[in-house]
Amino acid sequence: MNNPILDVVIVGAGPAGLSSSYYLKKNKITHVVFERGRIAESWQSQRWESFKLNTTNKLNLLPGDQCSMEDADGFATATEFISTLRRYQASNQLPVVENAIVLSIAKREGSEIFDIMVSMHGHIENFRSRQVIVASGIMNKISLPALANTIYPAIRQLHAGEYESADKLPPGATLVVGSAQSGCQITADLLAAGRKVFLSTSKVARVPRRYRGKDVMDWLRQTGFFDRPAGEAKDPGMVGMKAPQLAGGSKTISLQELRAKGATLLGKLRSADGRQIVFEDDLGANMAFADGFSQMVKGMIDDFIQQREIDAPAAVVEQADIPVGQDGHSETITALDLAERGITSIIWATGFTGDLSYLDLPVFDERGKLIHENGIAAVEGLYFLGMPWLRALKSSILFGIVEDAMFISERVRAFREMRIGLPFCP
Repeated sequence: MNNPILDVVIVGAGPAGLSSSYYLKKNKITHVVFERGRIAESWQSQRWESFKLNTTNKLNLLPGDQCSMEDADGFATATEFISTLRRYQASNQLPVVENAIVLSIAKREGSEIFDIMVSMHGHIENFRSRQVIVASGIMNKISLPALANTIYPAIRQLHAGEYESADKLPPGATLVVGSAQSGCQITADLLAAGRKVFLSTSKVARVPRRYRGKDVMDWLRQTGFFDRPAGEAKDPGMVGMKAPQLAGGSKTISLQELRAKGATLLGKLRSADGRQIVFEDDLGANMAFADGFSQMVKGMIDDFIQQREIDAPAAVVEQADIPVGQDGHSETITALDLAERGITSIIWATGFTGDLSYLDLPVFDERGKLIHENGIAAVEGLYFLGMPWLRALKSSILFGIVEDAMFISERVRAFREMRIGLPFCP
């Protein structure tokens, strides 16, 4: 280990890692950012061609940045956002090392220094650091159900993170499994390309895209919805809640809208055997759940407007957001023969997980969940950033990540001053 001891190592060069790097550089704290691939690798390799962010441009700014796009209320494509991140790193001269895979982070007994093993260009490099910020995210590893292995081999199977466009799928119909953000957006993309789509749904929340004159995210921020502290996340169902049905653009996306455009809606996938797929008889309940959540959000906004006496326009009825209720579907299909239906491909919109196996440290509880308080680990000098419910609900949303990055960076600076005796020199 010939490398000097660094003040901080950051793992991951996405929005979280770049934000914390910005603050550390501003405080003149020596650090390096290791990225397993290219800057914003998950954004580069796990987004389809028509993908757009579902938060407006003005909400996606990193620290010290200004909206570089003409339309602050528009929605950037993945390519545009990646370009923004790369420009941000270059203009701020942030110390990012690409294609550097962190293999392990450990501490020897009695040591205050982290030992970090990194694979760089096929060689193993060892680094030492007084502090570590884990900003590698929770969406860098695709998650597939075990029953995917039971599907007839002739069927092309892709995870949502591997989907690119409709024309890269084999001719024929497609089964999309999962009705959260990715599943609904991919279904819409396939329908726009003229493809026949079957969508397997589950209980996923929905919010309108716009309501009473504003983007719904603007209202939710203004009401403090995203400010709910981590202490409220005691219910595992709340912590693991799927991203709601929401798309970048001016219109609401909903199950009833996708059905109106030609999608065949199904209940939750129950089992698969070869080319036979079985679904739960819960489509009506799933649609009612989404409708109910949207109604709840709109009611919350209405109450906020009334209590604050805000001059806001009346609600406009949007076809895609009209509730259909438990019985709002004309048929219930509980079994599919893939061959008979002409289905040649399946897209698994079943989410991602984060690979933190490189942490050789006592930071997981008996359920495998991270042990932390406000993103500060029990292991001294270790921090987490860009993950759900670190400090609040917004901790995994871009504008929340920036706030958490400032908080963690201040903790890093305080640790450096108090424990190491190296004061901040402006």
